[in-house]
Amino acid sequence: MQRDIPPISGNERRACASAKNKDSYAPISNIHFDNVRACFGIALHMHQPTIPASTDDIRSARLISNLQHMMEHQHIHDNHNAPVFLQCYSRISDIVRGLVAEGHNPRVMLDYSGNLLWGLSQMEEEKVLDNLALVTTQKKYLRYVEWLGTMWSHAVVTSTPIPDIRLHIMAWRENFLSIFGDEALGRVKGFSPPEMHLPIHPDICYEYVKALKECGYEWLAVQEHTIESPDGSAIRQRYVPHRLVAKNSLGEVQEITVLIKTQGSDTKLVAQMQPYYEAKGKEREVYCGKKIPPFAFQIGDGENGGVMMNEFPPCYKIAFGEIGLDGVVGMNGSEYLEFLKGMGLKGSDYLPVQPISQHRIWKEVTSFGKGACDEAIRKVHEKDRGFNLDKASWTNDKNWVKGYEDVMDPINRLSAEFHKKLDGKDVGTAGPRYREALLYLLLSQTSCFRYWGSGVWTEYAKEICRRGMEAVKKI
Repeated sequence: MQRDIPPISGNERRACASAKNKDSYAPISNIHFDNVRACFGIALHMHQPTIPASTDDIRSARLISNLQHMMEHQHIHDNHNAPVFLQCYSRISDIVRGLVAEGHNPRVMLDYSGNLLWGLSQMEEEKVLDNLALVTTQKKYLRYVEWLGTMWSHAVVTSTPIPDIRLHIMAWRENFLSIFGDEALGRVKGFSPPEMHLPIHPDICYEYVKALKECGYEWLAVQEHTIESPDGSAIRQRYVPHRLVAKNSLGEVQEITVLIKTQGSDTKLVAQMQPYYEAKGKEREVYCGKKIPPFAFQIGDGENGGVMMNEFPPCYKIAFGEIGLDGVVGMNGSEYLEFLKGMGLKGSDYLPVQPISQHRIWKEVTSFGKGACDEAIRKVHEKDRGFNLDKASWTNDKNWVKGYEDVMDPINRLSAEFHKKLDGKDVGTAGPRYREALLYLLLSQTSCFRYWGSGVWTEYAKEICRRGMEAVKKI
């Protein structure tokens, strides 16, 4: 893997061709699904941003992983956790293989940002990637571990310019492909959005779902409180799949299956295996005319916080030490959905949902046409000044746009310049100059540059935008 510029473009056709519309997990599963009463799934989210911080001079500093910066400055803040973080990125492979060797049946879904995958290579920590490859590519372990795709640079969709959404999605696929190969990428069917964010604006949500499907994804993880029924009411059956309906101003529709992450303190619930204990109190329920096992799903940071660092490994081992092949079992998302398909359920059968508050927008749409949703949103704002399109994520107290205009302005200018110069042109996307410009474009949109507030993090973003504008000019 290249350390100066990651492999994020130039292989789009191959990355899309790797998406196989066939079952990958149910055929190799050892679960006795007919005898499953309830099931659960957990996903570990791993991320480290990329920052210009190899030296104290931001303008001349090389791009490095924040993990590397932490390793080199362990005396500052909580940076002493850096070696533990590094170990957390690798240990799940050891834990899974150890449980399998003992005759147990573990399950886990993994979500690693593109920044992190590249950063590990930059730091010459390929041993972490090699260890992950054991449970990603070796046939013996394929039933136990499922990778989820994500936005390459951990970008929140609502604050990402629409033309860049697909670039992030595809960049992650290409990066993953370069590490683990075609067959492994063909098994990546689910998508884990940064900050569990779901765009509320109908036109953005439509483009998002369209891009996901074009890139080969079959299902999307969503947070319970970010979706609603078409009439605006709350979801009544939280533990079964639903069908996200994304409709735009023109009346065009894209749909994708969603698995619902229920509300709660994400990392603590995952670390202490709460979904397993929740599932133990559940029974099969009637859904779409079938009696199916419910799926209790949680995702949390895989390395962040003492509870994950210290409590997760023993809690995970204890849980899967007592779980068998029927009754209450652990399952991964695609495995669960493929078993439901085997029962005769299709994605089109599932109950429809839409992003939260969209029913208020659709009430104001009198006819479809360009700008219809923008006009409807304007009308909603006239009635309710507090109406907000930016907060449908697990950090529901965060607004990813308001208050960050000094960052969003250069981000949007860089995106506009990138597409003005390159869209519709016969540009070699495998070339180093294109990749460099794309790299800065994607990096500028990393959520961390706003999550951590103004200061050095916003300065990182503005410097990345400056370099991005220079890179675009070179093409």
